[in-house]
Order: sequence, then C-alpha cells, then structure tokens
Amino acid sequence: MGLSKTIWSKPAEYLTRTQPEHPVMFFAPGVLQDTARRFIDGFPGMVTYAVKSNPDEAVIANLAAAGLRGFDVASPAEMLMIRRLAPEAAMHYNNPVRARSEIAVAVALGVKSWAVDSRSELAKLIEMVPAEGAEIAVRFKLPVEGAAYNFGAKFGATQELAAELLARVAAAGFIPSMTFHPGTQCSDPSAWGAYIHAAAGIARQAGVRIARLNVGGGFPSHRLNGVRPDLGAIFAGIGAAVDKAFGADRPALVCEPGRAMVAESFTLAARVKAVRDDEHVFLNDGTYGNLDELPVIGVIDRTEVLAPCGTRRTGAPRPRIVFGPTCDSVDRLPGALDLPVDIAEEDYVLFHGLGAYSLATNTRFNGFGEVALETVLALH
Repeated sequence: MGLSKTIWSKPAEYLTRTQPEHPVMFFAPGVLQDTARRFIDGFPGMVTYAVKSNPDEAVIANLAAAGLRGFDVASPAEMLMIRRLAPEAAMHYNNPVRARSEIAVAVALGVKSWAVDSRSELAKLIEMVPAEGAEIAVRFKLPVEGAAYNFGAKFGATQELAAELLARVAAAGFIPSMTFHPGTQCSDPSAWGAYIHAAAGIARQAGVRIARLNVGGGFPSHRLNGVRPDLGAIFAGIGAAVDKAFGADRPALVCEPGRAMVAESFTLAARVKAVRDDEHVFLNDGTYGNLDELPVIGVIDRTEVLAPCGTRRTGAPRPRIVFGPTCDSVDRLPGALDLPVDIAEEDYVLFHGLGAYSLATNTRFNGFGEVALETVLALH
C-alpha cells in the first residue's frame, strides 16, 4: 500500500469521482506538518515521534520536512526505515525489553538513547552497549488516573527499583536519564505533574543528577466533537512542574507524541454496506481494520455522512449500532454512534482524526482489510 500520485482537493472529490467499494484513508500532509510545528514550537524540549502509531513512509518524510529531528523506535524494522528516510535523525529505543539480536542491530545503527525498567534488561545493555555517549533512561510507573488506559500495566519500575537502576546506570558510565508514560489519551496536565515530581524524588534518592527527562507520549488527539484537547496548557503545565520539582537541577526535556502528532492528518471513509431494518449500520471497515482500537479507547464521534453524489446527509442524528464487515460478532463499534436518520446504503461515513493506530493495526481478517491511501489538500 502506498500513496497515489494524484492529489485531490478533499475527500468528497475522490469519493464522487471514483465511488470506491473499499475503505479509503485520506492523508493531508499540510495538516501533519502544521501539527509537528505546533509541538516543536510549543513543547519546552526535544520532540520525537512514536513511529508505532503510524509508520507510513509519507508520515515519516513529512515529519522530517517539518523539522522533526528525533524518532521513538521499538524494533529493528522501524530503525532501518528511519535510517533510510531520515538518516540524520536521533533514534530513541525506548522499548524496555529487547532480544540480544535487537540490541545488536540498534548498536550497529548508531542508537544512543535507550530505556530500561528492570535489573535483567539493564545488565544486557551494560554488557552490549558502548557506554561512551550513550544514554539510558530508567522508566518508572505510578498509579495515575486520567488516561484511556494504563501503560504501567506492562512497563515501568517501581520508584524504589527505579532509584536502584538509576544509580547503576550512572555507576556504569552511561548518561543517566529518566522516562515515563502518563497513559494514552491523557488530557489532565496534573498527570504529568505527578510523574515529574516523582522523578525528582527518585533522582534525589539515587543521588544522581539526571541529564534528561522524557515525559512520554499520551498527549490527546481530538476524538470527540465536544472535547477539544488543550495541548498548550499541557505543555505549560509540564514546564512549570519541571521547574518546581527540579529547580537548579532541571533536566532537558523530551517527549514522544504519536497519536496527537498524526491523528488529525488522516480521515477514514468507510462505505455503508447495509442499513439492516433501519436499525443497524454495516460498514466495509471495522474493528479488525482501521477502527481496531475504538473498543479500547472509545468511539470517535467526529463523523459526517456523504451520499454517493457527495452531498452531506443532514437528517437529525439518531443513535445506531455500527458493525464492521466481518462475520465476527465482536466486530462492532462501542456503544452507539449518532448518525443522520437519512443515512442510506452506499453512503460514505467519514471518521475524522483517525491517523493513529488505524493503518498500523489494520488486518486482513475474513478477507477484508484492503484500504486505499489518497493525498488531499484539506480534509473538510
């Protein structure tokens, strides 16, 4: 799958001219570059992109063009792609558990920034990674509320273990740093504040002055019509919390947005296969496709419905159960989605803000999963 060479004005132009029977993902490079510059200009530190959220090569190329100079990578495949598309960019290997073969690839590709959350994995890094100029960030976790789901369920050391690991990192001659992840779709600046103050306490307990603090991802994207995230307030809150917690020992900051960086630059168009007895709406895309994460994160209600001729359906909203195309009964969107009462077979339902964890998690289950990727100047 790759971008076509044609650039369309907006999704409606493509849909009316081609009448596609498969899902279409529309990409607006200008929107992505604007978002990247918003992070670069607003965040008080280095901005890296979490490649896992959308690894499409056009995304990486446009982020590099916008001035992004760092990428959070989690596998050799992601590293090799970044070295090819953005050869001068820094790569932060923050997946805390790695096979020795993966470590060897990263060392060969010049990775200088690593994360760790356990004694056994730190021992691997000390054994295999040249210490000179290399940073190891200790990842820790807290029971912080306010996120869509808890990243600490899989990764992150306790505060006590983090202090032990940090001291060992410094003693082994690596650049000591710290990192955390506040949780996906986190909209409360105080969640970052709690982690930042905990990081300062861990550093004091370890007797180590850390060089950098990676405040993770978790920045929210715009998913609901009635809730528009305030990234500026989050950036300001992070900066103020670091000043208060660390004072003169203030570390340099790093962040690794994925969802909030790329989501807004993509819109999905799914065609209506059927409206069953004027109740249930069946789409040609679902939770085994580009809508994979909705049952976990929650529905996106930033939708519009276009008739095949391109006109927008304007009927009163009515809650509908929405199913995907497969024969699996779990292939349905969570809850009910408000859709126009006049929605009809062969209409297109557009989901805005769907650039993250969509193309990256799309499957071919049940013979579905084909998706076109088209470039547009604007998404509305």
